[in-house]
Amino acid sequence: MEDNKEEIYEGNKKVKAKRIKNKEEINRKKKNIIKVFFGLIALVIICIIGFIVNDYIILDKNKAVNLVINNNNVTVNLRKDILIEDNVIYLSKQDISNFFDNNIYEEKQINQIITTSGKKIAEIGFEGNKITINGSQKTIYANAIRKEDTIYLPISEMLNVYDIEIKYHEDTKVVTIDSLGREQKKAIVSSNKAVKSSTKTISKTVDRIKKGDSVVVISTSGNYTRIRTSNGKIGFVKSSNIENEYIVREDMVEEKQIEGRINLTWDYFSEYGSAPDRSGTTIEGVNVVSPSFFYINKDGKLMENVGTRGLDYINWAKSNGYKVWPMVGNAEAGLTATSNLMNSYEKRRDLIESIVQVTVKYKLDGINVDFENMRMEDKDLYSRFIIELAPRLKEIGVVISVDVTAPDGGETWSLCYDRYTLGKVVDYMIFMAYDQYGVSSNRPGTTAGFNWVKLSLNKFLTTEEINPDKMILAVPFYTRMWTTIDGKTTSNTVAMRNVSRVIPDGVEMKWDEDLKQNYVEFMSGNSKKQMWIEDLDSLRAKISLINENNLAGVASWVKDMESESVWKMFKEELSL
Repeated sequence: MEDNKEEIYEGNKKVKAKRIKNKEEINRKKKNIIKVFFGLIALVIICIIGFIVNDYIILDKNKAVNLVINNNNVTVNLRKDILIEDNVIYLSKQDISNFFDNNIYEEKQINQIITTSGKKIAEIGFEGNKITINGSQKTIYANAIRKEDTIYLPISEMLNVYDIEIKYHEDTKVVTIDSLGREQKKAIVSSNKAVKSSTKTISKTVDRIKKGDSVVVISTSGNYTRIRTSNGKIGFVKSSNIENEYIVREDMVEEKQIEGRINLTWDYFSEYGSAPDRSGTTIEGVNVVSPSFFYINKDGKLMENVGTRGLDYINWAKSNGYKVWPMVGNAEAGLTATSNLMNSYEKRRDLIESIVQVTVKYKLDGINVDFENMRMEDKDLYSRFIIELAPRLKEIGVVISVDVTAPDGGETWSLCYDRYTLGKVVDYMIFMAYDQYGVSSNRPGTTAGFNWVKLSLNKFLTTEEINPDKMILAVPFYTRMWTTIDGKTTSNTVAMRNVSRVIPDGVEMKWDEDLKQNYVEFMSGNSKKQMWIEDLDSLRAKISLINENNLAGVASWVKDMESESVWKMFKEELSL
């Protein structure tokens, strides 16, 4: 009986202990619920207070000078800090290269920084507070400075070089730079508002605007408009808070000199000859002629061969609506003189000045630079020459085109060009798609096989990244007759119009589908004759590449070697 009582007692004790434990658990849960509840209340209160405070207090304060270019804050991309000294704003050479001119460089020969942009080339030194823009020198309030290993340029003194406007907002530590060639919109603020860092309900206030303020409108999406305040700060406001949007300036769109496809033909005559007499004639479909008016002599000077006949030629061309882009060649100068020219900034500058002068003198529409046979080690210097020439020509509305060979070849024939860099600078790049097997070849072959032209063109467009609307495909109006005697091979040039005269009667022509050319082979005495023929069919195949790749047009070497029917074919195939 005693044992039973003890068991009952022990059982009641366990039940009571369990009830106490459950009660404590319930109380603990209640406390947690109360804590969570008051925590949520506190969070809501904090958010409300934060939202109210956030609406009136600017939280986003710059510790260092920020840089905003065309409404984009690029501060994180700065390589060096912005310097502001005596009200002059300086950017490092590295940052100028990153944002404005990746071709900027220090010309140690004359202790100047050379920079180009659009239609301007400038020289600025480290003393004298002088800057030379497109050949004209002017006084400014600062010059380039060197701090440790960094070169800084006074960008606020170079507004005309980069065609920009610049302002330092001291209160917010923001430098704003706007390109004058880009559209800018503004609007009027209709009520006092905070400018937010994002469109989220709770976000930082970056600035405050007041009713009547003018702000730059960057973009509108949904109910929000992204703006730039008069302090240079970028953020969002509701679109209903701005009104009277207006355009301050529009995008400057550079019109092309020629709309549609280009059909250029070179009109060659030596420096000892005279321009051809074209009076009373027309060339169907052609819209550009390139006479060989200019050449470089062995002193690196520009020589001209225009004369009375040349003036008559220019008048003939213009009266027929043809643009005149004369060729500037370096064949007379040769390898050494061209190298000497490229390696001297002052000689390049003098040559550029001479080119500009003759362009203005003869009221030319363009210049075609035909520099060949150059040293591979001068490749970057040739690029610099074109980089320095292009702004001077563009300033006066003159087109610049350069002739280049196929990407694969010898050092002085092919590897002497940086096609990628040239393609970023010039208006047109002309691929001289001929001499696949040229005069120096010791074995016979085609002048311009379709498969070779197509492969080379693909390298221009992909590997070299040339924009198709800058690319002109140049085709040959000639071929070569190859003669092999006792294992030795030579060749001579045959004009397209004369091909039938040099092939004996009865010789069979065979079509090569890969080359897309007719081929002939025959014996003449003890010599073997071979010819890969350029005719309407072979040229039509090459012209198809222009349409397939949306290229800028066609060029042809050289006038008076063609058969007359070629012009009609060009016109039809290219819809000229």
